[in-house]
Amino acid sequence: MKRIPKHIGVIPDGNRRWAKQNGLKKEDGYTYGLAPGIRLLKAVQECGVQELTFYGFTVDNCKRPKEQVLSFSKACVEAAKMIEQENTELFVLGNTDSSCFPAALLPHADRRRPPAYTEGKLRVNLLTHYGWEWDMKNGWASRGIPRIDLVIRWGGMCRLSGFLPLQTVYSDFYIVRELWPDFEEQQFLDALQWYQRQDVTLGG
Repeated sequence: MKRIPKHIGVIPDGNRRWAKQNGLKKEDGYTYGLAPGIRLLKAVQECGVQELTFYGFTVDNCKRPKEQVLSFSKACVEAAKMIEQENTELFVLGNTDSSCFPAALLPHADRRRPPAYTEGKLRVNLLTHYGWEWDMKNGWASRGIPRIDLVIRWGGMCRLSGFLPLQTVYSDFYIVRELWPDFEEQQFLDALQWYQRQDVTLGG
């Protein structure tokens, strides 16, 4: 492919719907979203993308039933462990002052982002207990994250759900109808093929 996005944002939606369709409790769906994340990460690495941002969970998600909050919080901690086992640099962004922020991820939230990419490593951002209002009120806490070229959302919903508004002003937005636990690499490759055909003007 001639045109590869430098930075891809991922909204891995549909875990609860998938669980319900498969006769499971809603909170069980998050565990089934872990392996797809690593498979996507490896596909992204093979394509030469420099940075990948996953939407873990939001401030609003914490209004859900307690068992669901505990489940997706645990899934984010497990995801971080799995991401670290790959050739990556992991950074976590979210409201660390909240009791909903997983304590196990605090060391990643405190890490400073180097100005340049480390050669051979994929930079990964994991948004955890993130909210766009929190981001804005804290002087755009996400300002160190560069512009996102392509946002891919699984689960069929045509909305950004507050996903990094500062970085997605000019992002191309691709929707995958399949639910996140049903991830297949071809879905990602289809998104890249679609991205090739977009006319990037950045407002010009």
